[in-house]
Amino acid sequence: MRESAPSMRKMALMTMTVMTVMKGAQSCVVQGSGTVECVGGNITEMPSLSPHTTVTLNISQTHIKGLSLETFTNLSHLSKVWIMKNVMLLKIQDFAFANLPALRIIYISENPALETIGSNAFSNLSALNEIIITKSKHLKSIHSSAFRGLSELQYLTISNTGLEVFPDFSRILSTTSGFLLVLDENSFLQRVPGNAFRGLCTWTIDEIQLTRNGITEVECDAFNDTRLIRLILTGNHQLTTIHPNAFSGSAGLTLLDVSNTAVRSLPESILEGLETLGAENARQLRTLPPLFGRLRHANLTYHWHCCAFLDSNSKSKWDSICSQPEAHLPIYWKFYQAHCTKSCNPQPDALNPCTDIMETSPLRVLIWVISLLALLGNATVLLVLLASRAKLTVPRFLMCHLAFADLCMGVYLVVIAMGDMVTRGQYFNHAIAWQMDYGCNIAGFFTVFASELSVFTLTAITLERWHTITNALRLDRKIRLRHACVVMAAGWVFALLAAALPTLGVSSYDKVSICLPMDVDSLLSQVYVVGLLLLNVLAFLVVCVCYFSIYLAVRKPSSTPAHAADTDVAQRMAVLIFTDFLCMAPISFFAISAALKLPLITMWHAKLLLVLFYPINSCANPFLYAFFTRTFRRDFVLLAARFGLFKAQAQIYRTESSTCQQPAWASPKSSHGTLYSLANISH
Repeated sequence: MRESAPSMRKMALMTMTVMTVMKGAQSCVVQGSGTVECVGGNITEMPSLSPHTTVTLNISQTHIKGLSLETFTNLSHLSKVWIMKNVMLLKIQDFAFANLPALRIIYISENPALETIGSNAFSNLSALNEIIITKSKHLKSIHSSAFRGLSELQYLTISNTGLEVFPDFSRILSTTSGFLLVLDENSFLQRVPGNAFRGLCTWTIDEIQLTRNGITEVECDAFNDTRLIRLILTGNHQLTTIHPNAFSGSAGLTLLDVSNTAVRSLPESILEGLETLGAENARQLRTLPPLFGRLRHANLTYHWHCCAFLDSNSKSKWDSICSQPEAHLPIYWKFYQAHCTKSCNPQPDALNPCTDIMETSPLRVLIWVISLLALLGNATVLLVLLASRAKLTVPRFLMCHLAFADLCMGVYLVVIAMGDMVTRGQYFNHAIAWQMDYGCNIAGFFTVFASELSVFTLTAITLERWHTITNALRLDRKIRLRHACVVMAAGWVFALLAAALPTLGVSSYDKVSICLPMDVDSLLSQVYVVGLLLLNVLAFLVVCVCYFSIYLAVRKPSSTPAHAADTDVAQRMAVLIFTDFLCMAPISFFAISAALKLPLITMWHAKLLLVLFYPINSCANPFLYAFFTRTFRRDFVLLAARFGLFKAQAQIYRTESSTCQQPAWASPKSSHGTLYSLANISH
């Protein structure tokens, strides 16, 4: 009986404690191991708790309006506090959790009415290791002195609150290693101020996560006097600016992640020490400073940036170890992968290799020569045709359209050549602006419009020749200018529509650096590209059929003199048209194979075709259709004579014209009249 007396007294004391708590509030229950559960809406004030037996305290689903110093006074053994789902809790008052020597964990969650946390609410807690404040949307304010003297704090999380001012951490002064700070989903936090983390931890901070907040700016000296290993800024969609001096006075940063932000640039001061950089879906980050220092791993938005990184001579502090043969042993595989290799995603692909727009000097020279010839030649043809006083005939009208289409091709080539000249050697930093903005859209629009209008016009010229020759004696069937206007209006509408579709999301011009619509990822884009190429092939077949028909017509023994005259024209025209379409054949063949996702050539070969074959017609047409013809030379000399040039030669042409019964191109049966551009090819 004497041995059992102390046990009886202990049981009596515990019973009295339970009765005391129950008397204060019937829903507070003392369970085993010192756990006190205060749960229920009938609790409006906290009861007095036993300072000796309360180790873990759970305050949930009550109607308490505030937590004050008196609530936790003398709870010297209190180790964990859980405050959850208290719909009436408005404030955690000053010194509420102050001076509790055993308190290790504070968890505050889902208190929808909580608005403020007072001064010194978490102060002088020498054992406190973790604070979590989360899911309190109306929490607008945490007093600047709320966190003070938390030498053992290792984990601090503030998430999903309505905070409008960045919390003050300057008085925490944690002395633990491996510190982790998480500020997540605080949508009203807009700025990271200067010295924001000064005084947070006297040791190196392991990681700071400022994720999915409303942050728009990281200010100057934000990380001053902070030693930090990893900084995560992901999900701040409105974050546009990290001040160049934001990391002044900081040290140790090896990992930075700005994925899913709108950051436009990164401070150069931190790049030399970084080992890992994350910038996925950071579409406004279009340039990277050429300072990669120790960078080993990068996950970026644009593969062009990987070109610069993989080509850099970044060095690691582990290089001396990595160079040892033992580093390649299987037991060190993880270390070798992390510190001795370089990785970057996304990788450059076949359509966008790590090269300039024009990869070699010969290509650069050729594109300038061909583009200038196309511009000057076609501009001259247009000037002479439009300034001539001769009557505007159908052939002259069609030639104007052909010259204009070829002039647009020259504009495209000049835009590409200038883009290459400006970005040479640094294309990886200009590629986004070039391909994603207006540069490629303008160049691509010009090239598709020019190509389709040129093909359409050449087909129209061929059909006009076929119709004129096969109906040479039927003046009532002669093609009038109004007919040609209707046909070319349709050609313009078709060419404009074909050029505009990639700007409206059907394929795109930003897939490759030469700005051609090579995006065939979607079915609609694939149909567009293949359809356009097949239409060009169809036009070539129409030309073949027309000239075969003309050949059969002129082979008849009953051919009239008019037929004989037009036969010479048709033969020369056949040479010119077939030359044009044969130049386009390699482009069409390889483009169709690529559009069907069966590429047969590399991007370098595609650029070679672009320079040598694609624009050669635009360069050659002014010479073949105009400069080499006697009729054009006469018009050119007569036009020049109006400005005081070539007067003697002009007089000769006027004399020749006066001896003729009709102007050279006025007769409907004249070969010069039926096609302006034709003359003996030997000229």
